[in-house]
Amino acid sequence: MKKRCAALALKKIRSGMVLGLGGGSTIGYLVDMIKETKLDVQIVTPSEKTKQHCINSGLTVLDTAYVSQVDLAFDGCDEVDEELIVLKSMGGIHTEEKIIAQMAKEYIVLVDESKVSKTLSFKVPLTLEVVKEAIGSVIESLKPLGTSALRMSQTSDSYTYTSRGTVLIDFIPQTIEFARLNQRLLMTPGIVDTSLFYKIATGAIVVTETTDYELTGGKSNV
Repeated sequence: MKKRCAALALKKIRSGMVLGLGGGSTIGYLVDMIKETKLDVQIVTPSEKTKQHCINSGLTVLDTAYVSQVDLAFDGCDEVDEELIVLKSMGGIHTEEKIIAQMAKEYIVLVDESKVSKTLSFKVPLTLEVVKEAIGSVIESLKPLGTSALRMSQTSDSYTYTSRGTVLIDFIPQTIEFARLNQRLLMTPGIVDTSLFYKIATGAIVVTETTDYELTGGKSNV
């Protein structure tokens, strides 16, 4: 299904585009397809794995810091709802992903049907990137809103740190009023950004065992 999803994404790509590509195996298949079709595109990506894959495939990778606009961006996610509110959490690079997503004229998530919900269920926690000095104050401020926990490292007896030296806090909200929740989190001192992509995605390509469809505020066949 992932290859089929990548093939549907490929149909939207034209030579001359600047593309944003996230991480994951579906994006890996898409990189292979771009190489095979010899599309003349340039890539920005927050994923070191995707970056290396693109370089090894002979694709041009740009430094995101020097790009101001992206024609089309594709990424996976942990969950997307029917209003195209996206939750990206477990990878821990959501701040970089959101920068590229907001630069893109179109930001499309590539998923199978298990990732689609009527409204976000937070089976996977919402992730916050937080400066280390604000750990205590952020956790305290979140208590009225839900439950939170520092993400521990899988390789050491320590927190999970980002490349900037910030930490990740996993958070499950008690109530789901996305506009207010998004604003409250982004206004909390010490929170750099969150894995809630509110009103950013323009579409979702969804594959199932029997059919494929696209969410663009509503379903349409692809």
